[in-house]
Amino acid sequence: MQANSSPSRTDAAPYLRNIGARVRSIRARRGMSRRVLADASGVSQRFLADLENGKGNISVMRLRDIAEAMSVPVEDLVSDPAQDSPDYAFVLQYLRHADAAELDRLHRALAGRGGDTRKCIALIGLRGAGKSTIGAALARRLDLPFVELVDAIEKRAGIAVGEIFSLGGQSMYRRLERQCLEAVIDNKPGAVIAAGGSLVSEAASYARLLGAAVTVWLRAAPEDHMKRVIAQGDQRPMAGHVRAMDDLNRILLEREALYRRAHHVIDTSSHDVEQTLDEILALPVVADLAPNPETASL
Repeated sequence: MQANSSPSRTDAAPYLRNIGARVRSIRARRGMSRRVLADASGVSQRFLADLENGKGNISVMRLRDIAEAMSVPVEDLVSDPAQDSPDYAFVLQYLRHADAAELDRLHRALAGRGGDTRKCIALIGLRGAGKSTIGAALARRLDLPFVELVDAIEKRAGIAVGEIFSLGGQSMYRRLERQCLEAVIDNKPGAVIAAGGSLVSEAASYARLLGAAVTVWLRAAPEDHMKRVIAQGDQRPMAGHVRAMDDLNRILLEREALYRRAHHVIDTSSHDVEQTLDEILALPVVADLAPNPETASL
């Protein structure tokens, strides 16, 4: 008798663990708490916890709801674990969402025929890294406009970020984020941009930023991120419960490979604002962005 080729029950456990690990990993890169994802997808926190721990017995439709709540295709949760790497996910997501112009830009870059002229400097990193403070000071020194991308998104939408997520979820926010990013790149002769912490998890937008701006990852220790966020009076979305540091560490771990794609990395835990500013200004490519180079040294 020919052996049954269908998956055995013993195959289910590692398969479910792989799905759970992907859900947990993507949730962390998106900066979503388990409660937020449960609310957005319509499943209970208990069910989501079981799924992430490899104990879920989830239907395809419920899995689709969870994927849509994180604004990722459902196939990202069930693909071959052999391909489960940040680089693979980044390229796959970029290709999936790229329009004709972006595909042409990618082709030219891979073929070594150049790319966008970088006329902006963008600061990336988790909330509490110092992007707003350092970005505003850097813009003054370079005599360039300063754009807080989250503020631009709220202005374009006419509502606060929290309401954007409540009304349209991740997909609405990411669409507005990309529109605002394009507006800054296309309409300003130069600018200092403070990007949202999770922009790096959106492959097409991050690729656009890397091509159009000199990117600097303002890196900090998890404890410093948390202290700075609390000092600002901003408890969202992690600091309101006992697992705050666990969530923060997981987000940093999941995003580290993406943040490291930045052209430069500066550790703000060991620097004060002026030291960080001086280190950024010491990068020759940054000083070249100033309309009047003499102002960059003041």
